Amino acid sequence: MCTGKCSKFIGISLYPMAAIAVVCNIILFFPGWKTEPIQNPGDQMTPEVLYLGGVIGGGLLVLIPAIHIQATGRQGCCNNRCGMFLSIIFAAIGVAGSLYGFVVSIVGMVKGPVCQYKPLLNLTQLKWGRPFDSELEDFSNDNYLFNTNLWSICVYPEGVVSFNVALFSLVLFASGISLILCTIQVLNGLFGCLCGTCRDKNDLV
Repeated sequence: MCTGKCSKFIGISLYPMAAIAVVCNIILFFPGWKTEPIQNPGDQMTPEVLYLGGVIGGGLLVLIPAIHIQATGRQGCCNNRCGMFLSIIFAAIGVAGSLYGFVVSIVGMVKGPVCQYKPLLNLTQLKWGRPFDSELEDFSNDNYLFNTNLWSICVYPEGVVSFNVALFSLVLFASGISLILCTIQVLNGLFGCLCGTCRDKNDLV
């Protein structure tokens, strides 16, 4: 496969990944399909949702490079060494964006959602907070992610733990695939700069 066709494949593949990241991040604004938390995001919204790792990182910062990367695979002004050089820059932006979305998703999953739960010292009154909050360096098999029996600690929004885990996992997956594809495009663009594109070779025939 020549560098131009590879770019076209990568560009097209990035579109659904960006769409998944954006849609999942937007849905996360309604934990457990409830609208109350978004009205009071400072106390009731999981902070990593507000960081927009899916909308900005795995979304816009991947979508914009995808447009140019795909263009380098079509016959036209971008299908040349200059276009390939620019694709390296755009792909690097995509790497940074997808890496941001990837890291935010991991942190959001490890620290767990914000929800109403019963504190150990007061089992009669519900409190908003993060009952599973832990630092990344303390991550172990004891984390709530590996013990679904702990998920019932969150009382409201109902089912918020599985809701957050599923959607952050999708953002993590989409950002991870985008990270791999953009990294490949950096190398592909470098080869395109040094060796030329399919159009360059056809012009010589």
